[in-house]
Amino acid sequence: MLKQPEAVFSGRAGPAGGQNGGMRILVVEDEERIADAVKRGLEAEGFAVDVAGNGTDGLWLATENDYDAIVLDIMLPGVNGLRICKTLREKRIWTPILMLTAKDGELDETEALDTGADDFLSKPFSYPVLLARIRALLRRSGGERPTVLVAGDLEVDPATRTCRQAGAEVKLTVRELSVLEYLLRRAGEVVPKGDILHHVWDFAYDGSDNIVEVHVSALRRKLGAAAVETVRGGGYRVPVGRPPA
Repeated sequence: MLKQPEAVFSGRAGPAGGQNGGMRILVVEDEERIADAVKRGLEAEGFAVDVAGNGTDGLWLATENDYDAIVLDIMLPGVNGLRICKTLREKRIWTPILMLTAKDGELDETEALDTGADDFLSKPFSYPVLLARIRALLRRSGGERPTVLVAGDLEVDPATRTCRQAGAEVKLTVRELSVLEYLLRRAGEVVPKGDILHHVWDFAYDGSDNIVEVHVSALRRKLGAAAVETVRGGGYRVPVGRPPA
C-alpha cells in the first residue's frame, strides 16, 4: 500500500488569470536543481505544480490526485519511472506522461512508449522544448488511451507496432504506423495536418507539411480509400465505425 509522501513541494499558479490557470502538473524528478528549475518555469507560465523527489512519492501523488500532465524521470529512487507509468496505465489512469531520460538511446525511448508514456525527452534538454512538449500533450489530451486502438475493421497495437485490417496484418512503415496510430487515438475527430506533423515528426522536423499528405496517401493505398477521410479545410479523420475496405 502506498503511503502519503512526507515531503512534497507544491506550487500554485502565480497571477490570477494566467493562460494556464487551473492546469495542474506533477513533476517527478530526483535531481533537485532540475526539479526546481522546471517548477519555477512552469509556475511562471501559470501552471500549478507539485514536485516529488522520488518514485514512491510520485506514484502516490499520481494515483491520488488529478493532474493534467506528468513530467516523469526514468531513473528514480524507490520506484523507477517505467514502473510508475506502467502502474498508472494498469490502473486506467490516462494522464498524459512526458518521460525524461538521461540515456538518449532507442531502448530507453522504446520502453517509455511501450509502458504507456505519451512522449519522451532526453536530458539535457532546453526549457522551451520541455514547455512546448507539455503544451502539445495538453492540446491532444482528453479521454482514455486504450492498449489496442480500434476503429471499424482497423486495429493498431502500439506496443507491438502492428496493424491489422479485418483480422489480417498489414505491413506499414514506421512513419505510416505512427500517423495511423495518432489518428486512431482521435478516431471520429477531424485532426488538423499541423497536429499530425507536430506529433509524428516532432519539433526537429523543418521540412514541408506536405509530408503528411504523402503518408496519408500511402495509408489509403494499403488500407483502402475509406480508411482516412479528408475534411476540406479541416484535416483528416478515421471514421469510428467505418465499413471494411
